[in-house]
Amino acid sequence: MTVRVEEHIWITMSDGARLGARLWLPEDAETSPVPAVLEYIPYRKRDGTRGRDEPMHGYFAAQGYAAIRVDMRGTGESDGHMADEYLKQEQDDALEVIDWISRQPWCSGNVGMMGKSWGGFNSLQVASRRPPALKAIITAYSTDNRYTDDIHYMGGLLLNDNLWWGTIMLAYQSRPLDPKIVGDSWRDSWLERLEKLPFFPALWLENQRYDDYWKHGSVCEDWNDIQCPVLAIGAWADSYTNPVSRLLENLTVPRRGIIGPWGHIYPQDGVPGPAIGFLQEATRWWDHWLKGKETGIMNEPMMRAFVCDTIEPTGTRTTTNGRWVGEAEWPSPAISPKKLHLGADRSLTEAATTEGVLSIRSPQSHGKAAGEWMSTGCPGEHPTDQRLDNGGALVFETATLQDDLDVLGAPVVRLRIAADCPVAQINLRLNDVLPDGRVSRTSYQVFNLTHRDSHENPEALVPGQFYDVAIKLNDCGYRFAKGHKIQLAIATAYWPMVWTAPYDATLSISVAESALELPQRAVGDGLPVQFEAPAHGPFTPVTQTDAGTVRRWTEQDHETGINTYITEGVGGLFGEGVLRFDEIDTELSHSLRRELTIQDNDPLTAKYVLTQTYEMGRDGWRVKVESRTAMTSDRDNFYLTGTLTAYENGAAVKTREWDESFKRDLM
Repeated sequence: MTVRVEEHIWITMSDGARLGARLWLPEDAETSPVPAVLEYIPYRKRDGTRGRDEPMHGYFAAQGYAAIRVDMRGTGESDGHMADEYLKQEQDDALEVIDWISRQPWCSGNVGMMGKSWGGFNSLQVASRRPPALKAIITAYSTDNRYTDDIHYMGGLLLNDNLWWGTIMLAYQSRPLDPKIVGDSWRDSWLERLEKLPFFPALWLENQRYDDYWKHGSVCEDWNDIQCPVLAIGAWADSYTNPVSRLLENLTVPRRGIIGPWGHIYPQDGVPGPAIGFLQEATRWWDHWLKGKETGIMNEPMMRAFVCDTIEPTGTRTTTNGRWVGEAEWPSPAISPKKLHLGADRSLTEAATTEGVLSIRSPQSHGKAAGEWMSTGCPGEHPTDQRLDNGGALVFETATLQDDLDVLGAPVVRLRIAADCPVAQINLRLNDVLPDGRVSRTSYQVFNLTHRDSHENPEALVPGQFYDVAIKLNDCGYRFAKGHKIQLAIATAYWPMVWTAPYDATLSISVAESALELPQRAVGDGLPVQFEAPAHGPFTPVTQTDAGTVRRWTEQDHETGINTYITEGVGGLFGEGVLRFDEIDTELSHSLRRELTIQDNDPLTAKYVLTQTYEMGRDGWRVKVESRTAMTSDRDNFYLTGTLTAYENGAAVKTREWDESFKRDLM
């Protein structure tokens, strides 16, 4: 089918603000109207996501859909100001956009909404607002709970990616409007955006518990708000996997879930592979719900998940061995808990063990082998050999397995535990011990023990008092192979993934009342699962003008005791290098360096510094944004600073500075 692309169109809101959009249409859509598929995100449709948008939305248009990519208010060339993530204004605008789309002459009146990450979040949020024209959604790598499963907090602890992402957002939201779209007004609008630019990481650090700030936009607050069909996508190497299971379990609408081995990348391009024909699956979903065709999509298992075979503990991984399995319903009756008791001899056994109390105080730099919280397809981002961290952990291990053991779902660790201070954190790692002794991480969780009863109302620990806690690890699909061992590692820190506790805590575990519960799945393939090979529409013309570099390394100073963890991307944040989009003659370069330092015996020495440069433009129109952000803490407060300077054709035009502090809220 012949496809026509409209580079830019305006959608006018009821308050007069205009949102910019890019539109892919079947050539005859004006005479033969078609359903529409909306993606609505803040990452600039003209240049920011152009390389990804073109082959995806072009594919949908070739299958008989109007595909429309809309920039949110205050982003790209869209009017207005974006003050934060997931505001009500964002949802209100989406309702107007969907209504506008449904009334266009090229639209049949039926609209679907989809997205990955931010776009997956707001697909769920907008669905909960029930716009009449919205008939179905696809949500990929998103969450039902903005506090427990997003880039800011995990297990009631502050993720260091809160500062990383907030710093990136400073660069993203400092990008100028394109004069080829808006004309001479671009500069005044750009300067206004820079003046209103929020200090993003501070917005999120201000709210350290599950309060109304996070409840807004968390669809788990009322599952019944969503009344349209939902296809939920997750991935084991990504950080947004747990919500898929919760959506399937709690929604009452027609729903399906797919969890693959990938990172934070749409499945048609999924890394680590194997990638799948996700655009064909999405089209089957849209055909069923937007065109009324019988495609068989609702005859598929409710959950289609990839069960990984042994994963090598290497930082760079492009593929994963394993198999797809299908579960007709979720939770699945084919999955049952397998309890392994913790032993005073550091064993994991099916038989109950004798009493004993074991203690652990980890070095504050514990976590060097963790990899990134979110995999994005970069070199070196995956967990490495866990033996590097096991020396600073309390480790329990099974005997050699005599048969394969498959797990699918969330492992649970039940502990009777005490701390010697009022605020303490715990890191739990479920590991696979290979026959040659290498150790691969299968799942993990970090947890703030003051949140043991509630993320909404944490309570300080009474030093020395034992508590019973149950901690869910991240969902996983994995086969522990015959001849391997299962391992549980317990530690008191996970740097540089999460910020340190205010005390150098010692944890004591009463092993007789503690156990690991695995979601054991009967070994076998279950219902058949098949996907087509990946397909794409035409790619946008792009030239890599510089390959760039991505590096990760750690250092330990044996005189000062300072441990340093550094990642550095030059030219391209995710390893893509410096790119020029040829059709619009626009070049992009994004460099960022993270440096995290800490001494092993003092959590209050933690320091995090990010330096960043974003450059874009063409001959005669060049813009550069430089920023530096930093974070430190003492026992009572967090401290955040930031500086950003924007340049036009080499001359500085605007500088912003921030210096903020926040009281630690049992964190």
